[in-house]
Amino acid sequence: MKIPLIVIVGRPNVGKSTLFNRLTKSKDAIVDDFSGVTRDRIYGECDWQGYQFKVIDTGGYVPNSEDLFEQAIYEQIQIGLEEADAIFFITDGRIGTTPVDSEIANLLRKSDKPSFVLVNKSDNPALGGNKADFYSFGLDHVYDISALNGRNVADVLDELIEALDFTEAEKEEDNRLKIAVLGRPNAGKSSLTNALLGYDRAIVTDIPGTTRDSIHSVLKYYGEEIVLVDTAGLRKKARVKENIEFYSNVRTYRAIAECDVAIILLDAELGLGKQDQIIIQEAIRRRKGIILAVNKWDLIEKETMTAKRFEDDLYDKLGSVDYIPIKFISAKTKQRVTNLIQLAKDIEENRKKKIPTSQLNGVLLEEIQKTVPPSTKSGKEVKVKFITQVGEKYPIFLMFSNEAKDIPDNYRKFVERKIREHFGFEGVAITVSFKEK
Repeated sequence: MKIPLIVIVGRPNVGKSTLFNRLTKSKDAIVDDFSGVTRDRIYGECDWQGYQFKVIDTGGYVPNSEDLFEQAIYEQIQIGLEEADAIFFITDGRIGTTPVDSEIANLLRKSDKPSFVLVNKSDNPALGGNKADFYSFGLDHVYDISALNGRNVADVLDELIEALDFTEAEKEEDNRLKIAVLGRPNAGKSSLTNALLGYDRAIVTDIPGTTRDSIHSVLKYYGEEIVLVDTAGLRKKARVKENIEFYSNVRTYRAIAECDVAIILLDAELGLGKQDQIIIQEAIRRRKGIILAVNKWDLIEKETMTAKRFEDDLYDKLGSVDYIPIKFISAKTKQRVTNLIQLAKDIEENRKKKIPTSQLNGVLLEEIQKTVPPSTKSGKEVKVKFITQVGEKYPIFLMFSNEAKDIPDNYRKFVERKIREHFGFEGVAITVSFKEK
């Protein structure tokens, strides 16, 4: 199912982050009265009337600025507009139209995307009358809203759903295994895709961000069709180097949502970075299959760094996420790259694996009796009575007990370890949930 992407744009201090927080029901975006507080984009998801879409909150837009931060924001908006299915253009109804707003509106008219002018800080109908000036932008959808108290936001979302294309959801489901190749710019994503396919499907250089667009290719593996997704770099040269990472993140976020198994490439010379960890956590949050592929292993001096030592260091940094397999490859020499496809197939089978209820209870209840859940604060004994597996696309285990709400997270992790110990699920994030008996 296609999940549309909405980009929130506007000049500083008009309420973009406040709207983002309302749409995603979160407090992820920093909100302050000072302009330019959002110095990076934030990703989130919104569910409205059963329809899901993704939201990106950009920084404030100040055109023609010599300030590096403002240049970065300008590029982020341009990149966002390339990727968006629709745009929320936030303005300040109390201040009225400004030259900066007009410049943004010019960009939106050229983008040929559904654009919504949201005249914010219109906390009541009297202030809502200020929206009349904003029709001069020549954009079809103009609403007076209050991101703070939610006034008219529901009407905007209703109109948005009408404007977006969800028809792909009605097409016949594609049951082919979909593998996303993810990682930091220049980690070797295109090289790995080329190695798997056996020809240069994507242009490969030593410059980060040279892949022009997200490339979907079909790999034949023993007669089976497998879809490979090579996430993109930057379409055009960025003046601010951080925006190469921004563009990569936009594509990565979308690719994770669409794939079954994520191959996350690490550069052997750089190791596990913060951006790699963010990708891993997003894949876990979406319950995707995960493989860590350490690329450029042929460049490592084996006398100073062995695979075992590198692996131990990785698992130490990953903490409790120790169920992800680690493979050492060289996309350039094609060393061990074909093993990744079979491993991805095995992991996808793990995602679909169903453990019979009788077997689950026979094995896990015995483990639970050996290590019982801690008593409640009032001293009441907690007893797990029944266990079953649910979930079609990834494994979810329901544990029925009394006082379910008082069972701590560390016991949940204990149960997960026992499930993995007895039933495997390598490379798969699983959910353990306690329900009241």
